[in-house]
Amino acid sequence: MSYYFNKTLNLSFDKAIAGVTEELKKEGFGILTDIDVKATLKKKLDVEFRKYRILGACNPPFAYKALQAEDKIGVMLPCNVIVQELSDGQVEVTAIDPLASMQAIENPALKEIASEISNKLKTVIDRV
Repeated sequence: MSYYFNKTLNLSFDKAIAGVTEELKKEGFGILTDIDVKATLKKKLDVEFRKYRILGACNPPFAYKALQAEDKIGVMLPCNVIVQELSDGQVEVTAIDPLASMQAIENPALKEIASEISNKLKTVIDRV
């Protein structure tokens, strides 16, 4: 089982970020964190890196359900979505598959929640 869903786009990086953000919103997700890896690596290590952003997406009702089912699940939240520029100028969008990431947790209630979130994130990737 793969631990992510992804799609390559013929869009500018900024348009991909906007599209992903809009599609996440349609599925009930907000962006809690936005990490600009390129800027961070430049600042901290003085190295060049491609455009690469990590968006920490959260769907509050599902996060609440997950926290009720498993009190330590917060270590796996939020759901990360990355947008990165590829060497050929295309942009790749990738989302975590919560079903794969939560396999280690033996909690049937959590599996059902992860399945629902997984379907929502697949929809986001498909629609971008």
